[in-house]
Amino acid sequence: MAMSDAMTAAAPGRQADSRPQAVLSARGLRREFGGFLAVKDVDIDAHHGQIHALIGPNGAGKTTVFNLLTKFIEPTSGTILLEGRDITRLSAARVARLGLVRSFQISATFPHLSVLDNVRVALQRPQGLGYQFWLPVSSLNRLNRRAEELLTSVGLADERHKLAADLSYGRKRVLEIATTLALDPKVLLLDEPMAGMGQEDIGKVSEIIRAVAKDRAVLMVEHNLKVVADLCDRITVLQRGEVIASGDYETVSRNEQVRLAYMGTAHG
Repeated sequence: MAMSDAMTAAAPGRQADSRPQAVLSARGLRREFGGFLAVKDVDIDAHHGQIHALIGPNGAGKTTVFNLLTKFIEPTSGTILLEGRDITRLSAARVARLGLVRSFQISATFPHLSVLDNVRVALQRPQGLGYQFWLPVSSLNRLNRRAEELLTSVGLADERHKLAADLSYGRKRVLEIATTLALDPKVLLLDEPMAGMGQEDIGKVSEIIRAVAKDRAVLMVEHNLKVVADLCDRITVLQRGEVIASGDYETVSRNEQVRLAYMGTAHG
């Protein structure tokens, strides 16, 4: 959806921004690749119970910021805090165990396992079964109840015995959300969760994300500006690796720098 069209769409039902201390916070986040400055002094906060969108034109640095926050890439400088703890120099695996969990643009499921087994696999680490390969498959039955709860929460209970490969694209993305929720994240980072979806799937996934955000912070990269307008409490806009605006949708959509970045003009 074009920024000019999305700006006319109100964000229904969004409440005033009364934010406690951020669950995830970055200050002065910077990343250089050789002589190229990909991310320049980015500040961003994600709060419990809120959905925060990271948007910007192609090449703005959104995915790089995600990679920095989740430690897939080390920052050149800056600080990242999770629940007040400095995680700037921790490994990606350690950060994930502390509750900072992300999805990717490409669906990451086991295609030849059932929907239920995909979630059971994801549950093994938090249940302490991650390295117990000698145990019989039946030992995973203890995970069935929680797996069923997660599938019910995302509307996949009726498809529990299907192979993941047989799900539609949209339902595969929903399954991926279920597997990330199995890790009980404090902050859930979603990288373009609506990419490639039809309107019906977008509506369903939006409702799932809204429900998921009641119990955790959600930070998402998303190109569909109608989704951003309808779903997100707060938005940070990047251009050339730098924050050019931050606030609720109404505030951001009226910003002249944002209009210029999306439409090539500060008017109209």
